[in-house]
Amino acid sequence: MSSGLLLAAALLLWPGRAALRRERRRWLSPRADPAPRLGARVPLPALAAAATGGVAVLLSTPLVAVLAGGCAALGARAELRRRVGLQEEARVTALVEALTALGAELRGGRSLEEATRAAVAACADVDSGRALARAVRSPGDGGPGADGELGRVLARVAAAARLSARTGCSLAAVVGAVEDDLRARSRQRLELRSATAGSRASAALLAGLPVLGLVMGGGVGADPWHVLTTSPTGQVLLVAGVGLEVAGLAWSARLVSRAAR
Repeated sequence: MSSGLLLAAALLLWPGRAALRRERRRWLSPRADPAPRLGARVPLPALAAAATGGVAVLLSTPLVAVLAGGCAALGARAELRRRVGLQEEARVTALVEALTALGAELRGGRSLEEATRAAVAACADVDSGRALARAVRSPGDGGPGADGELGRVLARVAAAARLSARTGCSLAAVVGAVEDDLRARSRQRLELRSATAGSRASAALLAGLPVLGLVMGGGVGADPWHVLTTSPTGQVLLVAGVGLEVAGLAWSARLVSRAAR
């Protein structure tokens, strides 16, 4: 049983394809730090699993350590996804401000080069400003090289720049349309997030009920934790309970994320 649990924990910690692509781009980037810190070399889920499992194995059984390490890794992965989402939203917000400046400068009669410099200066995120400049100045060099919503927006800007260069149409009008679409998407995202806040809170409350049950059982002298960690039947129930808990949280998060799209 212990070898199977260790194999399951290793599979949970194995990075996905998207993480491997991001890591490859980071190491191939010329701006990469030649001597990265430990936190940059070791993934956060692995660190969380090792630290939590190490503490748990000192306080309880190896089975509890494996389960605690796996749950810590899953929690760290969820936190990383949340941080990436917030970072992408901040970059898109900065890009909206840059597009506002670009459209205003073009409508004011400035040249494309001058308007691009003004837009880059108005962008709060340096990387987003540089990507926007590449999309406008060199729209046919293979794309801006960004992922997610930011990449889609920059691809639209690059397509608008190519169309303007080939046909002579106004670039300011297309930039204004992209900006309006981004602002509408941002408002819709905030409304959906507010609408699903109750569901997320309910899922978090239900996830904490088993812990409350253990505390209440210990308070009346039943000692359920000792039964779950020492007896064979209790260990099977502990593994099944943790598995169902993780599956329920994952399914709830999936439903909420699909509703918020």
